[in-house]
Amino acid sequence: MGHAARRTGLSPAEYLAFERASEQKHEYANGAIFAMSGCTRAHSLLAGNIQRELGNALIERACEVHTSDMRVKITPTGRYVYPDASVVCGDPVFEDAEIDTLLNPNVIVEVLSDSSEAYDRGDKFAQYRSVPSIAEYVLVAQKEVRIEHFQRQPDGRWLLSILGPGTQLELESVGVVIDVDRVYLKVPLAPSASD
Repeated sequence: MGHAARRTGLSPAEYLAFERASEQKHEYANGAIFAMSGCTRAHSLLAGNIQRELGNALIERACEVHTSDMRVKITPTGRYVYPDASVVCGDPVFEDAEIDTLLNPNVIVEVLSDSSEAYDRGDKFAQYRSVPSIAEYVLVAQKEVRIEHFQRQPDGRWLLSILGPGTQLELESVGVVIDVDRVYLKVPLAPSASD
């Protein structure tokens, strides 16, 4: 989650009014807003690569790929977040006539960073699991070629696959296969401790 903002005690309607007038993005949880921080070069490239791969794969299908500019509401808990990428197939459902808050994504992608990794793996993932439409959750590492793919099973459990160089990310819920190496094209990985 981002850095705590000065405003707390906001209702969801007050948050949306504040957010729509703001030049900066904020997530919302339990009446508090959290300013979203900027990102690194690697983070930006990874997010752009996966958005492009998803967009190209789904270009002729009734699916939409959204960037981190599309707000997602986690309706069961009332939280508002900005995933690095989201996919919705079929008819997208939005919170209101502003058409800026998606309610029914099928796939969520988060690029991990030092400041958000614990949140993305923990509380944020728990929040996403409460959304029935979300079938797959993807975590993309910045420091190595590593993608963690969580897939909701028919019995409600989540199956984890860890993908590295030379493998493919298969998003069954939207019928897409992406080469992991293409997600990491031109991405400067952090040198390991042994380098």
